Amino acid sequence: MDQMGKRIKRIRESFGLSIKDLSLQIGVTSSLISQIEKGKAFPSIVTLKKIAEALQTTVGELIGENENQIKRPLLRSADRRLAKKNPKGTSSYLLSYHFPSKQIEPYLIEFKKDSNSRGIMTSNFPGQEFCYVLKGEFEVTIEDIKYNLTEGDGFYFNSNKSHLFKNISKENAEILWIITPNNN
Repeated sequence: MDQMGKRIKRIRESFGLSIKDLSLQIGVTSSLISQIEKGKAFPSIVTLKKIAEALQTTVGELIGENENQIKRPLLRSADRRLAKKNPKGTSSYLLSYHFPSKQIEPYLIEFKKDSNSRGIMTSNFPGQEFCYVLKGEFEVTIEDIKYNLTEGDGFYFNSNKSHLFKNISKENAEILWIITPNNN
């Protein structure tokens, strides 16, 4: 609540508005605006929406919805975390921090020799996927069509089509996998 109040104050001041100006514009008391900015009161959703409109921003911006993206755009390789692993020896790692408004999810997928993507690449909802082969060779089956991919190849497809990636290299292989997340 304290951070939201600070955001409101910062944006209000950037417009050169006084507390009184903002309060008159949205139909509340100056005291309420002051208390909100100091983190001593929380506005109703209706009041918060009016404040956002008056300050030409969104409720999401006022409550800090995009803060992780802005404050943590960098994920160091040492901080990378395992997302999923299957019994065949395939592992996926998320390559960015999570935040609610993400429009893509980037992963590194490591395939052991003879492993596949079963249980890993499970985004069978409406969306899109892009894969880039970093290392090795893959046999990709989309619906009933097979493709062979080698290092440096890119592959783009709709998520709702059945798909399976199989490492056909004589060694471990890797792909960069980027999906549009299911935000429903």
